[in-house]
Amino acid sequence: MDFQLQNTDNRARAGTIKTANSTIQTPVFMPVGTLASVKALDSIDMLELKADIILGNTYHLYLRPTSKVIKHFGGLHEFTKYNKSFLTDSGGFQAFSLSSMSKTTENGIHFTSHIDGSKHFFTPSSVIDTQNDLNSDIMMVLDDLIALPAETKRIKDSISRTTQWAKESLIYHKDNQKRGIGIDQNLFAIIQGGTSPEFREISAKELVDIEYQNSKFDGYAIGGLSVGESSNEMYDTVEFTTQFMPTEKPRYLMGVGTPTDLLENIERGVDMFDCVMPTRNARNGTLFTSKGKVNIKKNENKLSSDPIDVNCSCHTCTNYSRGYLNHLFKAKEIAYFRLASLHNVHFYLELMREARVAILNNDFKAFKKKKLASFES
Repeated sequence: MDFQLQNTDNRARAGTIKTANSTIQTPVFMPVGTLASVKALDSIDMLELKADIILGNTYHLYLRPTSKVIKHFGGLHEFTKYNKSFLTDSGGFQAFSLSSMSKTTENGIHFTSHIDGSKHFFTPSSVIDTQNDLNSDIMMVLDDLIALPAETKRIKDSISRTTQWAKESLIYHKDNQKRGIGIDQNLFAIIQGGTSPEFREISAKELVDIEYQNSKFDGYAIGGLSVGESSNEMYDTVEFTTQFMPTEKPRYLMGVGTPTDLLENIERGVDMFDCVMPTRNARNGTLFTSKGKVNIKKNENKLSSDPIDVNCSCHTCTNYSRGYLNHLFKAKEIAYFRLASLHNVHFYLELMREARVAILNNDFKAFKKKKLASFES
């Protein structure tokens, strides 16, 4: 993987990430394809939306259809017919979100399948094996994610375990590559530490210092946020943490968030984002526009011939009215989910493209101010 910074505007960054399958312009939003599909959309939709990278979920794909099935088809790219880049997470977040069905130990995470009740065990090496089968372009290490607020001892245990697992992951990955496994795959570490500046600094420095046979991680992520803390706590934590992350490597903020969150954290030096919000909100009737959110369920949209957003060039806004989408939603027509998801994903991707142009023009601060004022209008 090759990462090049093209410009910085204060702390905001514009760059390119080159993987074996695509060139990704940053800042970038990665639509979430949990089960190897962005909900309601297919690979042709994603390519037409010009999405250069999407996220797949290691935990869910391990359970169904299983990584071995996906390997049989040649990996995620051949399985889905999406020929751009994939990032796969490690399963640490699912262990957190399904905590009633999982148990974290020093060696890994024991969990019970939410599908059939079967027992499984994730280790730093086993999740690399799974991601090798998936053949994703970017793999994430197994980490120990905790809910916030948390006791000091639990945060200490989390960062200690996360560092140890990251070391094991890097060693295992690099040894695999010597054997011809995962040659074109890249590995990111995940910084933990809650909202504590002290622990975020410790975690970041420990992970950045990890090296194996002159190799380090290909990128670094900030994990463990958007799990109960306030927005301002999240922003402050990101702003503090990015100063300890290498400038020459991509910076990824996991699981965040709203359009406002994206702009705030781009300003704080983040390059990569993912979140289920665009498609989840679309399915629930909430659509993002240049003038804020629209609730398509409202009766005021029933007779409206306007598009969702007059400033939007997506397939949905170019062809269909709010009145039609209001009807589809209320009639529970499946077509609604696709049209609404197309719009919301397009909105997120276009917001990132506009932010990138602003950074390249050294105008991001004014761009952000104008966008946030427009959202609130």
